[in-house]
Amino acid sequence: MVRIRLRRSGAKKRPYYRIIAIDSREKRDGGYIDSLGYYAPLEKKLFVDLEKYNLWLSRGAQPSNTVLKVVKRYQETKL
Repeated sequence: MVRIRLRRSGAKKRPYYRIIAIDSREKRDGGYIDSLGYYAPLEKKLFVDLEKYNLWLSRGAQPSNTVLKVVKRYQETKL
């Protein structure tokens, strides 16, 4: 099953996350299928490619709870 979840990167105590589509059996920072955006909580930067996100949802990918909240926040700021 494909999941849409966050992949952590960045320095110690300076998190930076990529929103990715990944096989559910992979590790958190394992190889991913597609990158859908990024989230930098300390810098308050957020970007989600909604076309790719909706494409993966139509293919049956399941987003994590955190990704649902982040995407909802992104859509609210775009309105």
